[in-house]
Amino acid sequence: MTATGKNILFISYDGMTDPLGQSQVIPYLQGLQQAGYQIHLLSCEKPEAYAQHKGTVRQLLEKSGIDWMPLTYTKNPPVVSTLLDVIKLRKAAKAIHRQYHIDLVHTRPGVPALVGLWMKKKWGVKFLNDIREFYADSRVEGGMWNTGNPLYKIIYTFFKRKESEAVRLNDGIVCLTHAAETIIRTWPEFDPKTPLQVIPCSADLDLFDPSRIGTNEREALQNELGIGKEDVVISYLGSIGGWYLVDEMMRFCKTLCDKMPSAKLLFISPHRHDDIRQAAARFGIDGSKLVLKKAGRKEVPRLLSLSTYSVFFIKPCYSKQSSSPTKHGEIMAMGIPLITNSGVGDVEMIVNRYRAGIIIERFTNEAYEQAAQQTVAGLVFDAAEIRRGATEFYSLDRAIEKYIQIYKSILG
Repeated sequence: MTATGKNILFISYDGMTDPLGQSQVIPYLQGLQQAGYQIHLLSCEKPEAYAQHKGTVRQLLEKSGIDWMPLTYTKNPPVVSTLLDVIKLRKAAKAIHRQYHIDLVHTRPGVPALVGLWMKKKWGVKFLNDIREFYADSRVEGGMWNTGNPLYKIIYTFFKRKESEAVRLNDGIVCLTHAAETIIRTWPEFDPKTPLQVIPCSADLDLFDPSRIGTNEREALQNELGIGKEDVVISYLGSIGGWYLVDEMMRFCKTLCDKMPSAKLLFISPHRHDDIRQAAARFGIDGSKLVLKKAGRKEVPRLLSLSTYSVFFIKPCYSKQSSSPTKHGEIMAMGIPLITNSGVGDVEMIVNRYRAGIIIERFTNEAYEQAAQQTVAGLVFDAAEIRRGATEFYSLDRAIEKYIQIYKSILG
């Protein structure tokens, strides 16, 4: 029996052997376990990642006292595979509930929320609806569900109906952004008495700490990558494609390179390096300007430390108002000013509050020219203030405190 005597079932469709599970699920659950809640973790694992990392993750979770039941993620055939995963998750959740009598089921959106809603309706289990994205709209706006296809129209309608039901029947809501909170509070099915917490994606402030990287280490890395001491480094962190507008970023970088001959573009990206080179070539960016590097998580802060600025452009749309890019907190934790676009979650608000970068309002040549001119003019940013913003807004400890608060609101 734990200090609270409460059993929590956390359901994730993301695997714990995936990077997201290790950075944005396990640390929260460890904090909640330490606070006295007994965490039972149900996840869907991709076979390749599971085979590679299962030992490390299991050891980590067992050390924390977290009970983990990994299931195999089913990829094919489309649609049918998702139905199979729902059935597997329901069966596993039922077994866990029978053995431990779950007090609260905590789910992420989409498939896990279907299971959480089912447990709420079938057994009256308290249900925390962790709305980390506007799921159905995200799938449509991201191009994954084409509602011109009758099948995907039916799927979209089904998930929208279930999302509405989950908001009506849940016992508490978590969302990532204040922008999402504002929208959720306008939904007719939302009860104003429902506990609601805004908890953005957190950053590992110990790992992403510029004070831990020495001058000699940074200079050695510059030499290794062919970056000169006078070069102005514009970095991009993460995968490309999907929501990230590579062509628009390249258009802006071309404008910047034309004004700033010393600019170098550092892409810290795990794959698709040829696609990055091709995108740069389409916009007339010389290949000598590119530095492409694949890096493990522990190497990323060293590479980021070479940045004068970092950049990312994300498709601004309805569903992205619920988005909290993990990389934003990591970039801020390194004290690096960001060049990014408006219309995505709370990013613009955070950048303006902490004077942490430059916001581009529109994807136009005029907007790019203006932002590039600010960069060339040497607009001054305070790295310490930017890191302070990350500490206030993106710290893991703050996130765990907020989760504990909403658990207490629901469970007493």
